[in-house]
Amino acid sequence: MSRFIHQCLKPVSAFLTLSSAVGAAYADAAATEDTTWSSEVSSPAMLPGSDGLVTLDEQESHSGADGVQARNVERIHVIGHPFNTIHASNDMGRMPQDVMHTAQTIDVVPRELIRQQNAKSLDEALKNVPGITASIGEGAGGLNGDQFLIRGFPAQNDIYEDGLRDFGVYGRDSFAYDSVNVIKGPSSQVFGNGTTGGAINAVTKTPSLTNHYGADFSGGSGNYFRGTVDVNQRINKTTAFRIAGMGAANNVVGRNFLHDQRWGIAPSVAFGLGTKTTLILQLMHQTDNSVPDFGMPVVKARGSVYARPLSEYGVPRQNFFGKQQDHNHTDDTMETLRLAHKFNSHLTFRNDLRFGEYSRSYEASKVVCKAGCIAAINSGLLANGLVNRTTPHNSVPLPYKQSSWSFQNVASVQADFKTGTIRHQLVAGVDMEYVHDSRKQYVYPGEVQAANLLSPNPREVSYASVRLLPAGQNAANMPYLPGIGKKPNNNGYGFDTGIFLYDQLWLAKWVSLKGGLRWDRWQSGYNVTGGPDEVNRTIKGTNKSLGMISNEDKHFPQTTNTVNPTASLIITPSKWQTVYFTYASSTTPTGMYVTSGAVPVRPGKKGTVDNKPQRAQLYEIGSKFSFLHDRMGATITLFRLDKNNALTTDPVSNATLNTGDRQRNQGLELSLGGMILPGWNITATYALYDPKTTASATAEHRGKQIQYVPHNQATLWSAYEAFPNKPWNFTVGGGVIWRQGVYLTNDNLAKVPANVEFDTVLSHRINKHWVMALNGYNLANRLNYSTLFRGFASPAPGRTFLGRLSMDY
Repeated sequence: MSRFIHQCLKPVSAFLTLSSAVGAAYADAAATEDTTWSSEVSSPAMLPGSDGLVTLDEQESHSGADGVQARNVERIHVIGHPFNTIHASNDMGRMPQDVMHTAQTIDVVPRELIRQQNAKSLDEALKNVPGITASIGEGAGGLNGDQFLIRGFPAQNDIYEDGLRDFGVYGRDSFAYDSVNVIKGPSSQVFGNGTTGGAINAVTKTPSLTNHYGADFSGGSGNYFRGTVDVNQRINKTTAFRIAGMGAANNVVGRNFLHDQRWGIAPSVAFGLGTKTTLILQLMHQTDNSVPDFGMPVVKARGSVYARPLSEYGVPRQNFFGKQQDHNHTDDTMETLRLAHKFNSHLTFRNDLRFGEYSRSYEASKVVCKAGCIAAINSGLLANGLVNRTTPHNSVPLPYKQSSWSFQNVASVQADFKTGTIRHQLVAGVDMEYVHDSRKQYVYPGEVQAANLLSPNPREVSYASVRLLPAGQNAANMPYLPGIGKKPNNNGYGFDTGIFLYDQLWLAKWVSLKGGLRWDRWQSGYNVTGGPDEVNRTIKGTNKSLGMISNEDKHFPQTTNTVNPTASLIITPSKWQTVYFTYASSTTPTGMYVTSGAVPVRPGKKGTVDNKPQRAQLYEIGSKFSFLHDRMGATITLFRLDKNNALTTDPVSNATLNTGDRQRNQGLELSLGGMILPGWNITATYALYDPKTTASATAEHRGKQIQYVPHNQATLWSAYEAFPNKPWNFTVGGGVIWRQGVYLTNDNLAKVPANVEFDTVLSHRINKHWVMALNGYNLANRLNYSTLFRGFASPAPGRTFLGRLSMDY
């Protein structure tokens, strides 16, 4: 560990030197600035506050000497630039401090960065966050919408909107997002069970008292078309309405036969704005029709050290080996009510309630590169190679239809008071959530036609040959799952009751202690029903029969009680710096993946590894800076994250399994963001990780690098606005996203190469209301891999250009 820390401290030293140099270089210029100032603007549409630069303080009218009423004048106060997110709010009652004064690594993707990059999804926004590996999905029902790793550990069940869990299994569009926060490290004390690597919290657009009318239109490569609207209307002094909408359709550059069509709407209304009691009602709906893409099978060819995707051996990156019937249709709706009441300066009450309804119809093709396919690769005669599409007997995941619903209610109280000379900020509350999922499996009547390596044709698979049958009518074509049988129908549920309490005590103005804990009772169950009373079981991979065995309905319940403590020491030597040390823990019981797992509760005896929860501990030391009069912010973090009984996914059944492995990721994270000079913004991140399996019952895993986790990862984005007040103004910018090559398996026998993506933007403000822009992505047209599986890897989109026209009144 000491050697690794020494290695980590080298870039820390360089980073501190750079920060000092930058601070010194601009000290004289910054000395003449003030963090707050007043100015007059002639139109609300010109208010920088619409971009997060300032807040509206007051609005007044003035009469001239001639008695004529003058134009309205708005008084505004600068509170820093949105690219410096160090003072951003966490937008949750459970986390009342801003980013700088929260003793945990928190990365914020602000709205202005989302606009510059034209990030259209949660996946694209998170490319700016160090330690996030995007679009990881092994199964548990197939290509499961948004799948992320945070610091090397799965977070597909740790996605939130406005502090409430989003249980849906879908690709989240960013049309209703104001910003995205990533809270790193175990956070069960705040969010409940899960959050081993951290939590992703999207902050949504909500009504304000300033009228605003915006629209955005994009088009470009891959037959891409997209339109969004964002309208905010003040109704009276304390009430406002807002609605955001989106419609989009596109193919995927560099991939054949893939397409995506989606639309969404997010209306909201707020009452009591600017008063002691605020009530916000929100609705979000998104419908998506797309083609799931398992990409390229990963195989080991002659002379190769590692198994690699087929496209690394000369198979064209655009080849799609699925069939025309493959589809992923999702409908996701959430209704949210958020209430906040401030009794006085010492006591605030909040209650957040959400209902969610989710549905999904899914059919996808995994392909297998068998002996003939591997022989074609070894000989270089790719034209003779065939890849086998999934067959009835090994089709995993089976086609299915899924319906889920959920609710969550979080009630909390924040109390600020003193006991003697010690100031307290106490937060306590109750968190209750319930999620239910039903799934109906389907099977194919016969074999599915194989695909050619060089010229696959999805349309050659006729609808008749893969006509879906209810699994209960054709149990012979269902895979047999040990302990479960051949069951066409399943449903599961999870019910969590949590009580949390923590207190921050200021022993002096510059030092405080924070500690607390959360108790959770997690109850879940998994039921399998339907099918014949008996089934004929065969030995895997052969036609040898083991005879008829019972296939009765089964129920697998489990209950887990957990306690997760947290403790922090926070030092604020000055108003522009925070230093902290944090210990935190998290617990992930079996059955957490109710909506995203085909087998959420693994059959097994109580107390065995199958039913033990996954536990994680975090030790983190870090510092946060804000300098150049809050134009720039920076963070430095050293951490160690230990995980026991690590979760993985069974490649056959797609069940979520507890392996018993112990894993550790320790490392360094750096971030820098803000305005270098007026009009010149920068966002830069770097992550250095040492991810290893420290103990395992599987000898091949011990001491190996954890799958999907790179040793090094970095991002850089910068843009400069030239001649901002001239008709010939323009903004030019660009950046790079780099991720070192990663292993696809914990035995480190399969690997994908590094990802390198160069992006750019060029824009021009036509007038105060209209902007046109051109964004370019993956300018080098490099073969990157965006979606990773244990045995598959999907090529990322090729070189893409999107034009955009934005209206803002």
